[in-house]
Amino acid sequence: MMEERANLMHMMKLSVKVLLQSALSLGRSLDADHAPLQQFFVVMEHCLKHGLKVKKSFIGQNKSFFGPLELVEKLCPEASDIATSVRNLPELKTAVGRGRAWLYLALMQKKLADYLKVLIDNKHLLSEFYEPEALMMEEEGMVIVGLLVGLNVLDANLCLKGEDLDSQVGVIDFSLYLKDVQGLDGGKDCTVGDLQNKIDGLEKTNSKLQEELSAATDRICSLQEEQQQLREQNELIRERSEKSVEITKQDTKVELDTYKQTRQGLDEMYSDVWKQLKEEKKVRLELEKELELQIGMKTEMEIAMKLLEKDTHEKQDTLVALRQQLEEVKAINLQMFHKVQNAESCLQQKNEAITSFEEKTNQVMSSMKQMEERLRQSERARQGAEERSHRLQQELGGRTCALQQQLSQLHEQCSSLEKELKSEKEQRQALQRELQQEKDTSSLLRAELQQVEGLKKELRELQDEKAELQKVCEEQEQALQEMGLHLSQSKLKMEDIKEVNKALKGHTWLKDDEATHCKQCEKEFSISRRKHHCRNCGHIFCNTCSSNELALPSYPKPVRVCDSCHTLLLQRCSSSTGS
Repeated sequence: MMEERANLMHMMKLSVKVLLQSALSLGRSLDADHAPLQQFFVVMEHCLKHGLKVKKSFIGQNKSFFGPLELVEKLCPEASDIATSVRNLPELKTAVGRGRAWLYLALMQKKLADYLKVLIDNKHLLSEFYEPEALMMEEEGMVIVGLLVGLNVLDANLCLKGEDLDSQVGVIDFSLYLKDVQGLDGGKDCTVGDLQNKIDGLEKTNSKLQEELSAATDRICSLQEEQQQLREQNELIRERSEKSVEITKQDTKVELDTYKQTRQGLDEMYSDVWKQLKEEKKVRLELEKELELQIGMKTEMEIAMKLLEKDTHEKQDTLVALRQQLEEVKAINLQMFHKVQNAESCLQQKNEAITSFEEKTNQVMSSMKQMEERLRQSERARQGAEERSHRLQQELGGRTCALQQQLSQLHEQCSSLEKELKSEKEQRQALQRELQQEKDTSSLLRAELQQVEGLKKELRELQDEKAELQKVCEEQEQALQEMGLHLSQSKLKMEDIKEVNKALKGHTWLKDDEATHCKQCEKEFSISRRKHHCRNCGHIFCNTCSSNELALPSYPKPVRVCDSCHTLLLQRCSSSTGS
């Protein structure tokens, strides 16, 4: 187990080294067909399979490294997207294919080292899947995580659709790493013979490696042909130089010295030109990056323009809604004002009715008092008549006839008085009923007065709300003014962005191979007369025709422009400042 761990560690170091070197030579973006990248995934798969426990089931034995990789979803929520996308792929039918797809997606996310570090930090969970002496359970696992951190520099563009990840054969191609074994393991004894024997055995069994070898032989043939052509060109150049040497031999020794000096100058010029060529390549790469940035900025600007248009439409809709709300608030204020006026008129009428009812109640009370006084007087007269009748009966017993007649008269008077009393009682009851009705009306009027006071309070609250609404209207008008200013500013920005887009769309970037003469002076380019791009129009000029620099909207710093673009941009700037 220790020897296997050591061999896998060496293979992982070699695969990471070769992958980084090939990526730096070809560019940092890699595809699925890149051979060092495929071999890296094969070595990674062997490392994850080392020391895996065999799980037995009814179907048979199962030994897959996708089981421990599924733990990452529980330990790190960021990896849930990878797990769900792997499970949803219909092409994958085995656990091995899902594990390979998981490694592809983690490398594209540049988080393969982070996810494996989370797994190794939780070894108590890994013990369910691995043996105690497995590579992932030992210190070599942390070393592999440290090696994988360097792969975060690479950009991998891997397409999982159409890839048959289930049936791929994970065989390590040692021919890629034979040239780097001595440099990596300098002090240790390398078993190169064993590796070559294994390579021979794998070449016999693996058809894929044979296809790669045939492709390599084709490449070697093409390179040999190119080398033969270069040799022929060198022979032609040598013949020409020999002819020139024979001609120059006829000249004097002074000419030979001058020729040697010129030869040294040419060598220096050749080295300078080579350096310039390298610089031009660097500049070309930078320009390509700038072009990509400009394209990204263009897309961002288009998105920003769409968002600005959406914001303007939404703000216009909010303006219309706010105006409708203002009109509704004004209508509500008018209605409340009319209601307040009607309530005040009703209050005045009810106050007048209350005063009239109070006057009527006073009159009824005075009439009641007069009726009570009449009753008292009639009772007194009755009592006096009864006393008089008793005295007369005692004094004049013999005068019965006359007295009876007087008594009958008195009885008639009493009956008439009783009738008057009954009528007065009935009038008194009617007056009491009227009083009760007036009391009821007065209580109703008091309740209406309370309602009127409540209406006054509501009127005050409505007036306060009206004041608050007026403040809100003023604030909204200010906000509308500010929004109008922002809209005008955004329109100006959109116009600037449209001009930049027009400038970007209107000009095409010429390639170096397409131009052989300067567009302005029409002189042919050579070693002394170099090519320079105009950053505004994209055409190629010489140094004399493109020595000016100006700040463009798409570049933060002043850049090289041709003479015609320089004059045109200066005229635009002067016209814009004058307007």
